Amino acid sequence: MKLYSYWRSTTSYRVRIALHLKGLAFETVPVDLVAGDQRDPAYADLNPIKGVPTLVTDDGTALTQSLAILDYLDAIAPDPPLLPGDAILRARILGAALVMATDVHPVNNLKVVQKLQAMGHDQDACIAWMHHWMTEGLTAYQSLIDPGTPYAFTDAPGFADICLVAQLYNAHRWGLDLAPFPRLTDIETRCLALDAFQQARPEAQPDAPAP
Repeated sequence: MKLYSYWRSTTSYRVRIALHLKGLAFETVPVDLVAGDQRDPAYADLNPIKGVPTLVTDDGTALTQSLAILDYLDAIAPDPPLLPGDAILRARILGAALVMATDVHPVNNLKVVQKLQAMGHDQDACIAWMHHWMTEGLTAYQSLIDPGTPYAFTDAPGFADICLVAQLYNAHRWGLDLAPFPRLTDIETRCLALDAFQQARPEAQPDAPAP
């Protein structure tokens, strides 16, 4: 499989984590979002929304949208599972994951911030914008997850943890105060101690700049 990815993309980060958790082999194909590679016509044929990630399967099928790709990976490689079989728990996990993936990330991604800047907002205003939506989302997420499990809902990392860790990468990057979210940073620490999460980290990617 080929994963079209950008090292700092939180959506690509999600898919990388899942691929490593499941032990699936893949080749990374860098797409430089800052340079505008995603708007190249050849890439737009693979991913019409002109974003990342795109996963091209062994038979050449191009899959887009990180959560759809995670669902696909869970179907083709069910061990370890990212979602449980229990219908109620599955819905709760998806609900928390979607807070990160659909309420926080879309209003804070690169093209939205670039649009804000094009409308005349300076860097400080853009960071304040991101902080606002991250704080709202993390507050909601923290109230939705289980209080006593090692990870967000269970004894192993899954769908919700993947979405959380990727979003917390952005929170650290933009200097959000995470003191109000000790449960979430505890989960993050536990996840990042696992080899799959370490291999997926932005700084470990082939297109990441040298330190």
